[in-house]
This record gives sequence, structure tokens and C-alpha cells, in this order.
Amino acid sequence: MYRSHNCGELRAANINEEVTLAGWVQKSRDKGFIVWVDLRDRYGITQLVFDEERTSKDMMIQAQNLGREFVIQVKGTVIERASKNPNIPTGDIELLVSELNLLNEAILPPFTIEDDTDGGEELRMKYRYLDIRRNPVRESLIFRHKVTQEVRNYLSGEGFIEVETPYLIKSTPEGARDFVVPSRMNKGEFYALPQSPQTFKQLLMVGGMDKYFQIVKCFRDEDLRADRQPEFTQIDCEMAFIEQEDILNAFEGLTRHLLKEVNGVEVDKFPRLLYDDAIRLYGNDKPDIRFGMAFGELNDVAQHKDFNVFNKAELVVGIAVPGGNSYTRKEIDKLIDWVKRPQIGALGMVYCRCNDDGSFKSSVDKFYDQDDLAQWAKVTGAKAGDLICVLSGDTDKVRTQLSALRMELAERLGLRKPDEFAPLWILDFPLLEWDEETERYHAMHHPFTSPKPGQIDLLKTDPGAVKANAYDLVLNGNEIGGGSIRIHDKQTQALMFDYLGFTEEEAKAQFGFLMDAFQYGAPPHGGLAFGLDRLVAILGGQETIRDFIAFPKNNSGRDVMIDAPAPIDDEQLEELSLKLNLKS
Repeated sequence: MYRSHNCGELRAANINEEVTLAGWVQKSRDKGFIVWVDLRDRYGITQLVFDEERTSKDMMIQAQNLGREFVIQVKGTVIERASKNPNIPTGDIELLVSELNLLNEAILPPFTIEDDTDGGEELRMKYRYLDIRRNPVRESLIFRHKVTQEVRNYLSGEGFIEVETPYLIKSTPEGARDFVVPSRMNKGEFYALPQSPQTFKQLLMVGGMDKYFQIVKCFRDEDLRADRQPEFTQIDCEMAFIEQEDILNAFEGLTRHLLKEVNGVEVDKFPRLLYDDAIRLYGNDKPDIRFGMAFGELNDVAQHKDFNVFNKAELVVGIAVPGGNSYTRKEIDKLIDWVKRPQIGALGMVYCRCNDDGSFKSSVDKFYDQDDLAQWAKVTGAKAGDLICVLSGDTDKVRTQLSALRMELAERLGLRKPDEFAPLWILDFPLLEWDEETERYHAMHHPFTSPKPGQIDLLKTDPGAVKANAYDLVLNGNEIGGGSIRIHDKQTQALMFDYLGFTEEEAKAQFGFLMDAFQYGAPPHGGLAFGLDRLVAILGGQETIRDFIAFPKNNSGRDVMIDAPAPIDDEQLEELSLKLNLKS
């Protein structure tokens, strides 16, 4: 037995007990006649003490030569600590060591194994196994474990059955590029790694499983950001004999459970917002509603004056920044520079101060009088002491730009509090979206999403107006889950494939197995998939997901620790019947 207790376990009640500990040397302090060593494991830190009055000379030398991250085993007596440390649970005691065993030496780590480390992100990713020893990363992984356990407990209690689906599947056009895997036994043919278990969970409903879930790895070969990984984890769920309301109620329940059990937060309301209204009021389909600053469209009260910038714009839109009238002219100029950055792309910004005496002062006073500006305040909901920020231009672009400004201002004002949680359903997405490059419609979600009841005939006359029986769950400005009611009959699915530009032969080649299954009595069904990585990060009060993934990849999709992806040798290529055609 390497240890009788862990390094976070001993307390004053253990004084005078003989114990055995094992772990890593966090740090040591050598005063010559006495040596203190902090011993660390996953559970905490215990201070060890060696002194020349009670410790043999050989052991003193051994203790003095211990380096950071050495792995050791010690035996000794728990004693009361003379100088107590209230900052750690074991701060009332220390271990007087009687036996020291060196289990493994360690070279000096490339960064300090401390909460506030001196290692940059790329360095820590290269030595991720060392980074995991740090409290913030280890606690994030333990936090993820707690969330997944609560997910399993809740869904199992609601009658869901966990079923595994294959990783080696068929490549299908579902949006992003597939990762493909060559088959050695089937020359010239390839598996694909699943972007989601979409068709399999539908087949499970055909198979009568009724309620399915799976915590599953998914893969997409797409450009990455800080909050995306080429491999990610979903909480994938599907239910049969349900309507949209059943799905919303089921997963509101799961979200409430997680917030209560993991964060100790009670959430009663899950507001619902139509997709069109979300775009109009917030400029995006995943608005953060922990704060206000909804958009006010100003065309009716700002155009038809002599200000041509507004007159030529497709949309003039503004937000009221609470307390923003306190901004200096220099601070406002910096905001204008911020929206003019290439990443945002606005040509400029008009502003209006709402003074405490009820008057207004704008950057376009030459063109607008006090009554005009009062109308701006009314439309945006601005009050005395606020600042109205106005952008104009093409509708889609200006909404995106103002959405980015709204989030930036909320960040600066401290309105995005990580310990506050505001869930929101977004409903009635467009079923299809037009792609300028291919000059045809694509499924906004995937080809199996059902149109809203009564709208299928619109596919023939106005396909862009058809709404999907789809929904997203948003939490604190992040999409944490999305799903839809599925098409469950062969005729409607064939019609959908037709409008997406599939020939009958292409549809049969790609999805014939699903169409065949529908002929054997598919029940009405639908589901939802949570993005587990992002959900865990938000519940953990973070915006990015990497610290909640044991071995993440960087923004280029590389694992810098194991140096993957990597070339394979010619023998493997020949065995797989592959030939490289690399272009510079």
C-alpha cells in the first residue's frame, strides 16, 4: 500500500496517528536545520517536516535534495503545526517524517505547477500532462465529470436509455467537412467519422427505443476558434411520439437540474423568442439576455432628414447604453474606433447623450433637433444618463455589427456576470437558407428537419419563407443545445431532398437506408443535442472550452503534445491503396 491517506485528508483529529502518504513535491523550504516540503496529490497538499533533532542525517540530506515534482512516499506521525495555514484544509497539521522513499525523480518542469503559472498556452498544451496537475485544470476536469454524472442520473431517471452508435460510418453531406478514414479491407473506400449520430438516433426511434441518449464524440473538419475543437462531445437525445412542446419541457427539466445540482441556482423561467425577433432585437440567434440593450430600429424617426448617411441606409438601428452618458469624448472616440476595426467593419457610429435634465446632445445635432432625438430615446428605451449608439447600413451587416458592439459594451460594463444564468429558447428557424456560391438552398440545420405544420406547400412557392420545426437552447449568449422535430415519412423526406438539390439517385445512395427504414413504420420523433464542452464551460463560469477538455487541440487542429496529425509511412499508404498528391 503506497498510502493510508491522501494529501488533502488529514486534520487535527488525526494528530498522533502514524500515516503513509505519496505524491509529488510541490515545493520545499530548506533552513539548514529544518526542511519543510509541500506534498501534493489530486486531493490537496500536506506539509512534511524534517528537522535535525528528530530526523537522521541521511534522511535530512535526502530531503534537502528533493526537487520539484519528485514522486515520493513518506511515513510519519501527524503533529500539530506550529504556524497554522488557514488557506488550506490541512493547515492545522503537518507530518513529521520517519521514512522517506524516492519513487521517481523529475527534471525541472518547463513551467511552474501553480494556480498562477508562468507557462503560456501553447507551452502548457505541449506538456498537458503537467498542466493537469495544476488546480484550475484538474478542478475543471472534475467539474466536467460532475456535470456528466448529473446528466446521466437525470436522463436515466426520466426513462432514457443510453445506447452507443458507431464511429466508423458513411460520409453524408450534413454541413461541415467529414473526417474520412480509409478502409484497408475495402480498397478505395472510406469510412467517415460522425458529425453527429443523427441518422442512427432516428433509426433507434424506428427500432422502438422511444427515449435514447448518448454522451458521444462528434467530429467536424472545419476552421477552428477558441471555443471549437475538431472533436467535441454532445449529449445526444431523441424521443418518439412527441411534439415540440414535449422536447422543450424535457430539456428545460435537464437544464434546471444541472443548474440546481451543479451551481446551486434555481431557474424558473425559460423565455421563448422567435428567430426573426431574435435577429431584429439582438442581431443574432443566440442573444445574451442577462442584460438589456435591445435594438431599436430608427428608420422612421431618423431618415428623411438631411443626413444622407442615414437616408441611404437600408437600416438605421441603435441601442441605449445604461449610464453611458458618463463616457468622456475620448472614451466614445475609442468606441467608434472599435466598431471601425476590420473585424467589425462599421464605417462609423453616431451617438446621442441623454442628459440628466432631459435634453439631448448628439454628434449629428446639425441635422436633428431635440424632438427628433427624443424619438430616438423612445424607440431605444434610453433614459436620462444613458448613451444612444447608432449604426447604419445594409440590414444584415449592421445587425451583426451592433450585436458585436452590444456584447463589447456589456463586457466593459460588467453586465455579463458568470454566476448569473439566463436560459432562452429560440424557435421557428428558417428551414432553408440560400447559398450564393452554389445558387441553391441548403438545410439550415440538416436535411431531416421537419417544416412547421401546414407550411410544406410553401416549399413549392416560397421555400425561403418556410419555418423549421426547430429550436435552440441558449444560455448566457451561447447556444448550448439545438434540435428539431424530424421528418418521419418517406414522401416528405423525398420532397425535402428534392428541394435541397439531390437527385433521386443521390438521395438513395446517401440516405437509402433511412428512407427504407421509414417504410416500416417510423413514429413521429424529435430530439436535441447539447454541446457538452460549451455547457460545462458556461456552468463553470468560463467562455472557452479548452480547460474542460483533458487533451485539447490548438487553433490549427493540432495536438502539440503528441504532434498529431502526422505523416504515415509509404508502406501504410500502399496497404491502404493511397497516393499523396501534395501541392505547395
